[in-house]
Amino acid sequence: MSGHSHSHGHSSATVLRYSLVATFIYVLVTLVAGLRAHSLALLSEAGHNVTDLLALLLSWVAVYIQTRPPSATKTFGYHRAGVLAAFVNALTLVFIAFYIFYEAILRMQQPVAVQPKLMIWVAVAGVLMNGVMSWFLFRSSSDVNIRSAFIHQLGDTLSTAAVIVGGWVILWTGKNWVDPALSMGIGCLILWSSLGIIRETLNILLEGAPRGISVEQIASCLTAVDGVNDVHDVHVWSIGSETHALSCHIGIADIQVSESEAILRRVKEVLAARFHIHHTTIQFENVVCDIAHGCVIPVSPQHRHDHT
Repeated sequence: MSGHSHSHGHSSATVLRYSLVATFIYVLVTLVAGLRAHSLALLSEAGHNVTDLLALLLSWVAVYIQTRPPSATKTFGYHRAGVLAAFVNALTLVFIAFYIFYEAILRMQQPVAVQPKLMIWVAVAGVLMNGVMSWFLFRSSSDVNIRSAFIHQLGDTLSTAAVIVGGWVILWTGKNWVDPALSMGIGCLILWSSLGIIRETLNILLEGAPRGISVEQIASCLTAVDGVNDVHDVHVWSIGSETHALSCHIGIADIQVSESEAILRRVKEVLAARFHIHHTTIQFENVVCDIAHGCVIPVSPQHRHDHT
């Protein structure tokens, strides 16, 4: 099992590494071509490809980090480093999106002649490159981290195809306003994906409940486990984008420790199978808990005094 995981991780890292290099080259090509063709759509496409470049980079870093064991000072490993990088990058991309909107409005007011043939050829190269990368990522998409990179790449393929259509429209109609209109659409794509990343990373950094996981549902499922009388003080959060942790108090009967081990095993099996939570801290109790009626984090007397 360990050998299979290592082999899969190495294969995923290889696919991501080649995809990173190809995307970086295409970003440079679209940037240079956009400047030469005076095409804001191509320049916006370069910005959009930066989002995919960052997504691929974060996926590659995540694959690398997963192989690193925790240390005495980094007890949870380095999962949050990728989350912080994603947050900062997404904020940068929001500014890029608004700059694209600003430039597009100026181009709408004062249209600039573009070179549609250059637009089309660069976009065709982009569709071919992104299509090939999407195929290889799709073949490795059993891992959810790689699957997210595949979705980014597929979206980029579709937006590049839109640039081809826009180039043909300009070529046959001479309507140069199509170029800034396309850039507005691509800017919206950048903004939409960036806001999604900001929302997700902020939730992780603020240790909110992972998306799709309900504390109430967890408590309900654990209460149904044989031997569990009560579940309270449930806290669930994400260490990284796909690594979740949980702590809770569980009320059980006054039994021997050897008997409680069977209950603990069943609780962990439910958490792993139903919610994909593998890192747990569970406290068993057989008396009334001081915080049984709410998730309370104690405040130190010094902090309370300072606040007052």
